[in-house]
Amino acid sequence: MNVYTTDKIRNVVLLGHSGAGKTSLAESMAYLAGLTNRMGSVEDGSTISDFTKEEQKRKISLTTSVIPLEWEGAKINLMDAPGMFDFVGEAEEACSAAGAAIIVVSGKAGIEVGTEKAWDLCEKFGLPRMFYVTDMDLDNASFRKVVEDLTEKYGKKIAPLHFPIRENEKFVGYVNVISGKAQKWVGKDVQECDMPDYAKEYLDKYHDILMEAVAETSEDMMDRYFAGETFSEDEVRAALRISVNNNEIYPISMGSNLLCQGTFALMDDIVKLCPPPTIRKAAGVSLKTNEIFQADYDFSKPKSAYIWKTIVDPFIGKYSLIKVMSGVFKADDVIYNKDKDIEEKVSKLYILCGSKATEIKELHAGDIGAIAKLTAARTGNTLSTRANTIQFGKTQLSTPYTCKRYKPKNKADVDKLSQALQKMGHEDLTLRNVNDGENRQTLLYGIGDMQLDVVASKLKDQYNIEIELSDPKVAYKETIKKKSDVEFKYKKQTGGHGQYGHVKMKFESSGDLETPYVFEQEVVGGSVPKTYFPAVEKGIAESMSRGPLAAYPVVGVKAILYDGSYHPVDSSEMAFKTAAREAFKKGFMEAGPILLEPISTLKVTIPDSFTGDIMSDLNKRRGRVMGMNPIGQGKTLVEAEIPTSCLKGYCTDLRSMTGGRGDYSYEFNRYEQAPSDVQEAEVKARAEAVAADNKEE
Repeated sequence: MNVYTTDKIRNVVLLGHSGAGKTSLAESMAYLAGLTNRMGSVEDGSTISDFTKEEQKRKISLTTSVIPLEWEGAKINLMDAPGMFDFVGEAEEACSAAGAAIIVVSGKAGIEVGTEKAWDLCEKFGLPRMFYVTDMDLDNASFRKVVEDLTEKYGKKIAPLHFPIRENEKFVGYVNVISGKAQKWVGKDVQECDMPDYAKEYLDKYHDILMEAVAETSEDMMDRYFAGETFSEDEVRAALRISVNNNEIYPISMGSNLLCQGTFALMDDIVKLCPPPTIRKAAGVSLKTNEIFQADYDFSKPKSAYIWKTIVDPFIGKYSLIKVMSGVFKADDVIYNKDKDIEEKVSKLYILCGSKATEIKELHAGDIGAIAKLTAARTGNTLSTRANTIQFGKTQLSTPYTCKRYKPKNKADVDKLSQALQKMGHEDLTLRNVNDGENRQTLLYGIGDMQLDVVASKLKDQYNIEIELSDPKVAYKETIKKKSDVEFKYKKQTGGHGQYGHVKMKFESSGDLETPYVFEQEVVGGSVPKTYFPAVEKGIAESMSRGPLAAYPVVGVKAILYDGSYHPVDSSEMAFKTAAREAFKKGFMEAGPILLEPISTLKVTIPDSFTGDIMSDLNKRRGRVMGMNPIGQGKTLVEAEIPTSCLKGYCTDLRSMTGGRGDYSYEFNRYEQAPSDVQEAEVKARAEAVAADNKEE
C-alpha cells in the first residue's frame, strides 16, 4: 500500500446495533476498493473483519478490525467495531482512534438500541457522523421510516443525501438529493434515468430538509435561502463538509450490502465529507517542558503516537495498533515508551487488514498502523522519543461490573491459565482478573455474561485450557452482638513432654467493623506468663479468616484474656495458641453470632418510561431507593442501596427490562446485619459443604 499524507487520510469507525450490517458493509467497501475479488459472507465465515475462530463460530463481531481502503486518491482506515453491548470496550477503543463514524441502521429493523448507543459513543468522543441504511434490497425495508424516526429523535440536522428507487418491489436505483437526478444500476455501473412520479414528492421533501440544514451553516446562506435563491451543487457540498465536521449536519444515505449497491456513493461521501486528521485537534503534555503539546496531527512536529488497541493472538502474534499523533514514524525508528520507561527499536511498521499484516515504510501523522512485538507496550501507552517525551491521556473505557468465579478443570493448568488471562487482559481492557484471597476465589469481571463465555471459549480453543464459570461467593463477614465468658484447657500427654495451655477469655463486640479484632489482656498474678500473650493473640488472629458461623472472615471482635494457668514443663506457645483458637470458637458462638452482608450503592440510568419496572425490581431485590433524579434527554438516574448478593444477574435482567437501554454501576458502601433467612441459608450451606468434604475424606 502507498504512503499517504495526513490530508489524504480518513479514519472512520462503523457503529450500530449488532446484526445491522456493519461487517457486510465493510466487505462491500473492500470489494469495491479492489481488496478482494469476491465478497465474503458473515454466514460462511469468509469476511475480512471477522477473522477469529470465535467470531466465525458465533457469526458476530467480537473485536474491532481495521481495513485500510484506497479510494479516489485517499486512504480510508475503516474500523469495523462490534455492536454487541458486552464488547463496548472494543467500540470505545475504535472511537478513540477514529475521526468520524458511520452509524449503520437496518432498513428492515429501523432504529434499535444499538443505534442509540452508537450515537452516545459519537457524543462521548465528539465524532462527526453519518447514517447509512442497509438492507434496501429487502421488501419490508423502509428508508422513509428510518429518516422520519431519526429526525424525530435527533432533530432536523438529519439530512438525506440519497433515497431509493423501487420497481416491482425491487431496489433498482436511487435519487441524488443534491443534484436532483435519478440513477439506475445496470450491472455494476449506474446510468441516469427518468425520475419516477412517486419519487418527486420525496425529492422535494428531502431537498427542502437538506437546503434548510445547509442554510443554517451561515448567516449569508440563511439570507439567500429566505430570499428564494438556490445553492449550487458545489456550494451545497462545501457547506455540507463544514457542517459535518462541526456536527451541525448528519447526512444519511442508503444501499444494499449484499448487492454492493449504494456503497460507491458512501465511499465518495466519506472522502468528500468526513474530516481529515489535519482539521482535528489532539493535545498531550511535553514531559520535558511540562507544557501542553499541541500534536494536532502535524507531520512537522516531533513524532508521537498513541497505542489505541493491542492484539495478542497465539496464531498471528502480538501487534500494538497505533495512531500517529504527530510527526512521521518510520521503520528502524527508536521509540521511547514513557509509561513503561523503555526504549525499543521499531524494526518494521505494518498496515493491518483484518488478520493480514503488510509492511509499510512510514506512517504520517493521523494514520493508523501497527508495530509488532513491542514487549512492554500496552493499550493506552504513548510512544515518542527521549529527546521529546510526550504523554497523551488514556481513553476511559467502560467499567466491568459483571462477575463470575472461575477455576481450571485441570489443577495442573493454574499457572498456564494465569499467563493466558494476563495476555487476554492486555488485549481487552474491560476484562479484569481478580484474586479474592479473603474468600478464597478467583474472579473474572467483564461487561456482560457473553464476554465471559467468549473468554472461556477462547481459553479452550487457543490455549487448551478448560475453566468452570460459576456465581461468585458473596463477601459476607461474621461478627458478634453479645458478650461471652469462656475457658478452654488444651491438654495433651505424649511419651515425652506434653502440651498444656489454659485460657479464660471474654468476647464482645469492638464496634469497629473495619478491624478484625482487638486483643487485650487483664491477667493478674502471673496465672498466664507474659511470654504466652503473643501466642494467645496469634491464635485469635488465625481464627479471623474462617469464622465458626459460616466460615466467613470475622470482624469487630474484642478478645480479652483475663485468666488461665500454665505448666512449667508442658506449656508452650503452640499449646496456648491452640487453646486461644478453641476458646474463640466456643466464645464466638455463645456471643450472639451474626452474618454481615455487603451493601452496595447502585446507580441505574434508564429512559423515563422504565422507571416503574426498575423500582419494582429493586424492591424484589431488597433494594432501598435513595433518590430519583431526571438527567435530561428523557432519562432518569435512580440511586439505591442494595445487598451485593442481590445484584446477581442484574446486567442481564436490566437489559431485558429496558431493551438494552439501561446502564448501571455500583460500588461497595458498607456492611450491615443480614436477614435471618439469609444467615440460615449460609449456615446450612456451610454445614453441607463440611459434610461433603468429610464424605470425600
